[in-house]
Amino acid sequence: MGKVLLVTGGATGIGAATARLAAGRGYDIAINYRTKEREAGNLVAELRQIGANAVAVQADISVPSDIERLYREVDEQLGPVSAVVNSAGIGTLPTRVDETDAMVLDRLFKTNVFGLVLSSREAVRRMSYFHGGKGGVIVNVSSMASTIGGRPGASLYAASKGAVDAFTKGLAREVAAEGIRAVSVRPGFTITEMTSGYVADSRRLDYIASTIPMGRVGAVDEVAKPIVWLLSEEASFVSGALFDISGGGFRIG
Repeated sequence: MGKVLLVTGGATGIGAATARLAAGRGYDIAINYRTKEREAGNLVAELRQIGANAVAVQADISVPSDIERLYREVDEQLGPVSAVVNSAGIGTLPTRVDETDAMVLDRLFKTNVFGLVLSSREAVRRMSYFHGGKGGVIVNVSSMASTIGGRPGASLYAASKGAVDAFTKGLAREVAAEGIRAVSVRPGFTITEMTSGYVADSRRLDYIASTIPMGRVGAVDEVAKPIVWLLSEEASFVSGALFDISGGGFRIG
C-alpha cells in the first residue's frame, strides 16, 4: 500500500488543487464530494491520466453515518488513509446575529465543525499507533475569519472556524505520541466557487484586496502548495500549528 490521501470537499477549489499537487507526489487520492459528482469524476479522470490511483466517494460530511461509510469505502478501494485534508465546508449569506436562523446555524456547524471532528476521529482510528496504524497527518482547512470574527455579517462562519482552530490544537496534543500530526491552515480571501459572488463584483473584489497587505486576493494553488508541504516529511516537526496563508492578514483602518 502506498500513501493514501483523503480530501473531503475535494471536487473543486482548494481541495481539488491539493489533490492535483499531491497526486504528483505519489499519493493515492480519494476525492470526497457531496453533490458535485461530475466535477469529482472529471478530477479523478484527470488524476488517473497522470498516473495516480484515484477514486471519488460521495458522502455528506454533515451526516455521521456518511462519514463512517466514506472511510470504509476508502479502506476498501485504496487502503487506510495516511493523510487527510478536511477541506469540506460551507458558508452563509451575510447575516447579523439578531437575524440568525437556527436551521442555518445547525447546518453550518454540522458541516464545518461536527463533520470535521468526526472525520478526524475516523482518521485517528486508522493512523494511530494505539490502533495499529502507521501514523499520519491531518490538515484542517480553517479561515483567517477565525482571527478577527470574520468580515461584516460573517460572525457565524468565523465562529465555526474558530472551533476548528481550537479543536486542531487539542487534537495535535492528544495524538502527538501516536505518530499523528495535526495542523490548521487559515487561508485569507481566496478565489473559489464559494467566493464567486465576490469575484463577479469587481468593486467588492477591489475593496477586499485593499484590506489585504499584499493588495490582492489569493489563488487556490497558493493555498494547496503549503498544505502539500505540511503533509510531507519536510514538515515532520510541525504539529498543533495555526498556519496562516493570507497575504499578510488584514489591513485595519
